[in-house]
Amino acid sequence: MNFEYPQKIEALRRKVLDFMEDHVLLRIDAWNKAEADHVYPPFMDDLKALAKSEDLWNFFLPSLPEDMPGQRLTNLEYAPLAEIMGRVPWAPEIFNCSAPDTGNMELLHMFGTPEQKKQWLVPLLEGEIRSCFAMSEPDVASSDATNIQTSIRRVGNDYVINGRKWFITGAAHPNCKFAILMGITDPDGETHRQQSMVLVPMDTPGLKVLRNISVMNHTAPEGHCELLFRNVHVPCSNLIHEEGAGFAIAQARLGPGRIHHCMRVIGQAELALELMCDRAAERRTFGRYLHQHGTVAEWIALSRIEIEQARLLVLKTAWMIDRHGAKSAAKEIAMIKALVPRMQTAVCDRAMQVFGAMGLSSDTPLASLWTVGRWLRIADGPDEVHLRSVARQEMGEAAQRRGGSFAYMNAPVYDE
Repeated sequence: MNFEYPQKIEALRRKVLDFMEDHVLLRIDAWNKAEADHVYPPFMDDLKALAKSEDLWNFFLPSLPEDMPGQRLTNLEYAPLAEIMGRVPWAPEIFNCSAPDTGNMELLHMFGTPEQKKQWLVPLLEGEIRSCFAMSEPDVASSDATNIQTSIRRVGNDYVINGRKWFITGAAHPNCKFAILMGITDPDGETHRQQSMVLVPMDTPGLKVLRNISVMNHTAPEGHCELLFRNVHVPCSNLIHEEGAGFAIAQARLGPGRIHHCMRVIGQAELALELMCDRAAERRTFGRYLHQHGTVAEWIALSRIEIEQARLLVLKTAWMIDRHGAKSAAKEIAMIKALVPRMQTAVCDRAMQVFGAMGLSSDTPLASLWTVGRWLRIADGPDEVHLRSVARQEMGEAAQRRGGSFAYMNAPVYDE
């Protein structure tokens, strides 16, 4: 595994850093004001057009069609760029690299029909529209996708959808034009073949956005929405891939999406550590600078160690996905999803403590970044699900070598 960035990626890193400094950081106050007013900032479309004109666009899709704008980077190449963009949580949209669009683009690229790609994938890749992914439901534990209850029933040449979804990211965005919905087409089928996915335009009669749910008392302008589907009719041509493929498609979509989140979150932890160090170097208490107090020095050291550990595991995971596919990296994907948000919240928590009361306010980004990390411990599956997955895979590997490790034991062996 070689994690040294090639010249092409170093050049892109420099371009993205310059773009962030020249165009994004200057608009943080304007974004915060728009967010407080629950409106979409008007400057975003101009920034997206500028980024696209500079070819800072669609970094994440290595098999991007040749006639589409983008960089066609591998996961390993994309990681350092996602880290830079993640330092400002709303910045990835500027480069057409934000969730849930990235996952939906990959899904349509892998499983969409030519007509579906023309109608929905191409406008997404061009940045003309946005989308959402409707999977989680309020009445079941959606971390287990086999619990999904939303009904997708075929009637003639249509599917009729009834159900309720919630915490659907992006559904309140003014440019969100469609949802990819997961529901049940065969309630009597094999457990992992009951589910299917269909494309649902947001203006379809019967689809209603009930509310934009606040997360940690924070309301995002793009939304984490509750959606009601009441006798929603879509043509059968809106089915993605085939009936019964929904569970498998969800697994294919979530792997890359989870690693993208982790890449961005590492950038946020880096920013928190930088702010912590700057504060510790300029603030004095009891006759010493903060970094001269043993506790604060330990926080700084632990934060650096934890960030480096997390980054290396994420890079290893990206390398494995690039070489062998997401399925081969299932354990590593689960590990980083459980590890990285915990690391980020720990680093942000220490930085907030170093800033004192200011760290709890909107004068720094720390409280907002901590909220992102805490949210990610539930989004895309709670920690417990990923830890259970890792443990099961470890026990499976242990079963294959059963007894071999006991050769290292010092306990005496008695013949019966």
